Amino acid sequence: MKHVLKYLLAPLILAMAVTQALADSDNRSLIKAFSGMTSLEDGWEPLEFPKIENHSRYSLVEHNGEQVVEAITDNSASGLIARVSVEPGDSLILRWRWKVSNVFEQGDARKKNGDDYPARIYVAFEFEPEEAGFFERAKRKTVEVVFGEKLPGNALNYIWANRLPKGEIVANPFTETTMMVAVNSGSLKIGEWVTVERDIVADYKEAFGREPPKLAGVAIMSDSDNTGESATAWYGDIELIKP
Repeated sequence: MKHVLKYLLAPLILAMAVTQALADSDNRSLIKAFSGMTSLEDGWEPLEFPKIENHSRYSLVEHNGEQVVEAITDNSASGLIARVSVEPGDSLILRWRWKVSNVFEQGDARKKNGDDYPARIYVAFEFEPEEAGFFERAKRKTVEVVFGEKLPGNALNYIWANRLPKGEIVANPFTETTMMVAVNSGSLKIGEWVTVERDIVADYKEAFGREPPKLAGVAIMSDSDNTGESATAWYGDIELIKP
């Protein structure tokens, strides 16, 4: 149950826990740059889940002369989150750099017990009641009554996968409202900085078969609570740009 909560409540906690962070206007990014932060509370805040006691550890570190976020996960799960409110339009670009120490031997995006990643970017969207069935609407109404907040809708997870081939998109094994996008896979590029750029609008259309609603927030997460393994990841600046 605790692992199901990690996916059902992540968008809710994201919406409840943070305030919108804007980067300097000259770089056009809608997310606060890690390189310009004075602390982890400067635009990003912890993302933690009920019943998961072991939390991944995040810190600002100097890496080759640049300030980045270092994430250490050891049989743990938590993240850092920032809230945004953006109409996607025809295109919305997400660009970032990351590096990982290793992938998980037991990692498998298609299985619940393998649903861990040394690095991932979580993108949440607003809920679309007209697209949901009766039971989905009823479940969300219950969450709203219990927590006093509305639960956001679908999500894209950009992952550094183990077995899932690069470029493949599959539903999360815990919930079909979250789609996993393998942007890196396997041991290739381990220990190297990798730059990734995605068009969120195009990815949402491919994953869910329709236009995306308003973007609700972005999170980073390094987790290993299902596999029990460990890894270190480094996240460089994350840019969210509306062309």
